This record gives sequence, structure tokens and C-alpha cells, in this order.
Amino acid sequence: MTTLVLIAKETIPGRVKTRLHPPLTLEQAAELAAAAIADTLEAVSELPATRRVLLFEGNLLPPGSEHYDVITQVPGDLDARLGAMFDEVEGPTVLIGMDTPQVSAADLAPAFEAWPDDVDAWFGPANDGGFWCLGLADARDGRPRGDLLRGIPMSRADTGEHQLRRLERAGLAVRMLPTLTDVDTIDDATEVAATAPGSRFARTLSRFTDTTPKDRL
Repeated sequence: MTTLVLIAKETIPGRVKTRLHPPLTLEQAAELAAAAIADTLEAVSELPATRRVLLFEGNLLPPGSEHYDVITQVPGDLDARLGAMFDEVEGPTVLIGMDTPQVSAADLAPAFEAWPDDVDAWFGPANDGGFWCLGLADARDGRPRGDLLRGIPMSRADTGEHQLRRLERAGLAVRMLPTLTDVDTIDDATEVAATAPGSRFARTLSRFTDTTPKDRL
């Protein structure tokens, strides 16, 4: 009985993955972001989630999310947006992002089995110091608690450290998931593409970065 939440935004050039520009154009960065979302949706389709939620910013929903319930991101910083979502859902809930297209169902499988009695949260660290996954069990009122995220400084090298400390100080028993690479820079993108060479993400990046000279007739 676990809810899966994917946080994503509409892939508008100039609004997503802007740190990939340069060397990519803003249009290419947006197309790569769309490929990342598509790969993520495909990977998590195998998970036995009892509810699927898209925590979305934008208007045009990504292909493959038609059977997701949509929650619109509230205004404010990321910690406020995530906190509001966790206040709205019920039951054990696992949040992931759109920045790890190499994720597999196996990476997330432990959080979609019956949670052991000694596990209150799942935490997936990112190698840039953030986190790519956060799962929270019920609080006393049957809902995960958004106040476990509000006030956490986001998008920093110590974000994951702050979030993990917040969970532990709240008395939660945390089980760790694998460390993954978030795609922020072109070096990250190249690393992730090498990890998942058959993905849409890898194929899309290859189209944009393949500078191999062509034989002349």
C-alpha cells in the first residue's frame, strides 16, 4: 500500500536543465529533460504502487503519465512544495525526481514491499550531496509529515545531510537506497548516459554530442 510520487516540470526550453547550456542549446536541454522523464516513467511502471501521483509544474503533461493523479506544485521554494505534497497524500509515500533517468525498478523495490516494522523512512542519496528519493511512512494521523521537509536548504551540497539529520532527529528509523547521480551538468549527463546506454536519455544525448567526422564521398 505505497504511493509513488514523481516530481517534474513541463519541459519548456529555458525553464528546465538550463545548466546543460552550454554546450547544449536550451531546446536540446529541454528535449533531454523530456527523455529523462520518459525513462523514469517507464522504469517505475513495474513497481506495485497502489497510487501514482505526478507533482507537476506546468500545463502539458508528459506522455506516459496519463494514469497518474496530478497534484499541482504550490508556489514557493522546493522544501515548501515537497512539504505540501506530503501533507496531502495518505499512507506510505515514496517521492522521486526526474533527474535520475538511470533509475531502475530494482533500485526502488525495497520501498514497495511491505515496510519492516523498524523502517519509518527510505532515503536515496545523490552523489552531489542531495537526494533522489525520499519515502515516508504514516504519522499518527495516517499521513506522512510535510514538516519533515520544510526549512531544509535545497539544491546544495549538504541538502542530503540536512534532510537525513532531520529525519533522524524526529526519531525515524531510516533505511538507505542506492546512491545515484543526479543530472545537473553535462558531465553528469555523460556519466548517466554511460550507465544506461540503451535509454532514451542516452540516445538523445548522443544525437546532440556526437561530433564524429563523417566520411566524405
